[in-house]
Amino acid sequence: MDTNIKYYLEDLQLGMKSSTTSVITGKMIDTFAEITGDNNPIHVDSEFAATTQFGQRIAHGALSASFISAVLGNDLPGPGAVFVELNLRFRKPAFIGDVVTAVAEISEINLRTGRIKMKCYCEVNGKKICRGDAGVFVSKRPII
Repeated sequence: MDTNIKYYLEDLQLGMKSSTTSVITGKMIDTFAEITGDNNPIHVDSEFAATTQFGQRIAHGALSASFISAVLGNDLPGPGAVFVELNLRFRKPAFIGDVVTAVAEISEINLRTGRIKMKCYCEVNGKKICRGDAGVFVSKRPII
């Protein structure tokens, strides 16, 4: 049996919830831009960003959303789970220095298919900056 698995499908219950918190940094935004190739100046150019409605650089929406992946892959359901779907609506940007909390809660469990659905969101200072749902494949407990 793989001891890295945190939860098998049979261990999960509706309403189980987990979160992670990260601080957005300029280096994080620059690295994300380099990895993805998304060099939109609203993310990477302070002078340009100062002329926009936000007045400063903003984090890529996908950077904030990636913290949801951290919850799913590390905590709930955790190692061995496969993130297969994400539907999000972005409501507000995250800025350098913001503390982003990503939250995921199990809303559906399909024992037949091994898939679960999770309500997900990211928030800054208690205000949601994005929200939606994720689909995750979770391994069933091996038959011994």
